[in-house]
Amino acid sequence: MLEPTTGILLIAEPFLKDTNFMRTVVLLCDHQEEGSFGFVLNKHIKHTLDEIIPELEGIKIPLFFGGPVQADTLHFLHVCPDQIPGSHEVTDGIYWGGDFGIIKDLLLKNKLNQKDIRFYIGYSGWGSNQLNEELKGKSWITTMAKQDLVFNYNAEDIWKESLKLLGDEYSLMTNFPIDPQLN
Repeated sequence: MLEPTTGILLIAEPFLKDTNFMRTVVLLCDHQEEGSFGFVLNKHIKHTLDEIIPELEGIKIPLFFGGPVQADTLHFLHVCPDQIPGSHEVTDGIYWGGDFGIIKDLLLKNKLNQKDIRFYIGYSGWGSNQLNEELKGKSWITTMAKQDLVFNYNAEDIWKESLKLLGDEYSLMTNFPIDPQLN
């Protein structure tokens, strides 16, 4: 198990009951002594980017639930640091943030698409030592993030694919029921 640090994936253990994080994968974008934050990678919401940013009419890029904190904010991960100034590298080939005005312009000119960028409503956050306690309690399985997983076209598959990459022991978990008492 990896220690929490920027650029790791937090994979929810199969029986985690928290509705915000059940069967999710979170990309940890920053980890400091005073707290941590990241984005849930695999929970679509029923809206598209043009529904919340009217000037992007016709840009039907899906939105994701980044987490329960500040659910009135928009965040983004991308693979285009050369095109989007102000970006912060999270890990190899994965960037967070940048100049949103430039992003809008790139989208309107069809120079950026959903393979290159993901948008999140809200984020996932942990206070000082909170994430360490959750890891001690075995709520999360950790591994390093990889660009092809973070930007997986089928976001619903990210949880299972993350576990499969960890090997046979974890691959078996993909078939565990959500509630073993119902089995």
